Amino acid sequence: MLADNEKRPRVLKRSIMPSSRYSRLLVSLFSLALIASTAAAAPATFCNPLDIPYRFRLKTPSAREAADPTVIVFHGEYWLFASKSGGYWHTRDFVNWKFVEPTGLPLENYAPTVEAVGGKLYFVAGSSAIYTTGDPVRGIWTKVADIPDDPDPDLFLDTDGRLYLYGGCSDSKPIWVEELNPRTFKVIGSRTNLIAAKPAMHGWEVRRPYWIKGDPETDAHNHHTAAYIEGAWMNKVNGKYYLQYACPGTELPNYGDGVYVGDHPTGPFTYMPANPFSYHPTGFAVGAGHGSTFKDSLGNYWHIATAAISKRDIFERRLVLYPARFFPDGQVAADTYLGDYPQYVPGTKSGAFGANSAGWMLVSLRRPATASSELDGYPASGAVDENIQTWWSAKTGNPGEWLQVDLRDNCTINAIQINFADQGSTTLGRLHDAYQYRVEASDDGKTWNTIIDRSKNERDAPHDYEPLDSPVKARYVRLINVHTPAGMLFSVSGLRIFGKGAGSAPDRVSHIMVIRDKQDPRNAHISWSPSAEAEFYIVRYGIRPDRLFSNYQIYNGSALDLHALNSDTPDYYVTVDAINAAGVTLGPAAVEMK
Repeated sequence: MLADNEKRPRVLKRSIMPSSRYSRLLVSLFSLALIASTAAAAPATFCNPLDIPYRFRLKTPSAREAADPTVIVFHGEYWLFASKSGGYWHTRDFVNWKFVEPTGLPLENYAPTVEAVGGKLYFVAGSSAIYTTGDPVRGIWTKVADIPDDPDPDLFLDTDGRLYLYGGCSDSKPIWVEELNPRTFKVIGSRTNLIAAKPAMHGWEVRRPYWIKGDPETDAHNHHTAAYIEGAWMNKVNGKYYLQYACPGTELPNYGDGVYVGDHPTGPFTYMPANPFSYHPTGFAVGAGHGSTFKDSLGNYWHIATAAISKRDIFERRLVLYPARFFPDGQVAADTYLGDYPQYVPGTKSGAFGANSAGWMLVSLRRPATASSELDGYPASGAVDENIQTWWSAKTGNPGEWLQVDLRDNCTINAIQINFADQGSTTLGRLHDAYQYRVEASDDGKTWNTIIDRSKNERDAPHDYEPLDSPVKARYVRLINVHTPAGMLFSVSGLRIFGKGAGSAPDRVSHIMVIRDKQDPRNAHISWSPSAEAEFYIVRYGIRPDRLFSNYQIYNGSALDLHALNSDTPDYYVTVDAINAAGVTLGPAAVEMK
């Protein structure tokens, strides 16, 4: 299956001898950043959310949306299908995307998915039909069969040639499966119910309070307490069947994917104790549910999933991508550790899981920010607070509006991600215009050099990710507007500057205390002694001390009330890492929850 992970020593404040294999992999995440960045032909990188031209919804309020992604390899390319995109994309490198606007498909139905059968692609969405094409580039699809009308379908072709249809999206009904005739695509036999949400046992499946309030629609979702189970996806690995599902709701930060494991595509299935396997409830691009898991050209597994913005509308969503791994004992995990920092594209590294970071830290977090103007309620600080739901907006979209960040020290800059906020948008549908801008850098805030020039850009890039050809040393970075599309105001939810900060990585965390709630073992309280020079912390936990794959990023304080545990999983282990712009310092040996 996966090749052994490559070892890359990490920049740390002092030498730490991790006690587990995964900790050794984490040690490799951020090392040799400057060496990698100055290589003559540095590998391509990406940064979540994926930088593709997300379409605006076709109804008000104006907001971009893509979700429920399926990626499949076909004819030597990766094909990406996502809800409400008006078509689909294909790429060979996850950097250069080509969009296809097809004919014959129900493009406005949610949760599109595809499967390759007999040299053709077969498509189904939340509708009552299956469609096919042998030439997805040309994009002419024809209907081949009617099927039961149910949401969130998934087609799975087993290695024995038998074809199955999974589905379900409900707060009261289970995920189900039906077998299809692989020639006629008609249903064979009866439907089998498979798995249901169990939030009373699984803490991560519980709906938490919605993160914005104030309008009737979002408040209604706030008071909806039942968990949705949805987004079925099937993988077969080493003879085992991994039935993936999403919970508890797409608009929530704790939206994730879990799996049940079985010996047959129709079950029975057993809940994986380490669930959820894909989880990213904190950070910039939050949420990691309703996705698909696929192999790259080197045999690495990847998990592509749905992230939430959900500010203007609950279905304001984006796509995120993480390395994944299936373990011989049946555990599967997605590597979401600093998962919205730059990492290498699929097909670049053997053993991407646990060792895929480009090694660049976020040097702009909460740094002083100033601007040419500030719209009321949208200060410059909203562009550097690592919260995708807040943003800076200028008062106009005029050329010359600018946003400036003081990094406090001269830092090495390797890449910049500019997340445009589309303030004032009234666009519905695809945007046929683009942001145009320049990025300048300075040592003293007086003399400026242009390091990125997109003043003639024609590509719609709402999450524009720009790795630099060569690293730059600077203290100040300034983003200057040249053109804002469609009458919008110049606005940015994240001016994220990646590289290496001055100084050393923080001190190691000490005195980790973990108390699991005896009355409700889904919950635990974790605290630790603050680390000098730490800007934030990452709490890592899991069911084995060498597999601490789930994580929370803690930006305020030195404690976490954790509500994501499985009550029927008796043993968990925890450690806490300290992070700043200069690097990562791993936590001490994992502490058992008691």
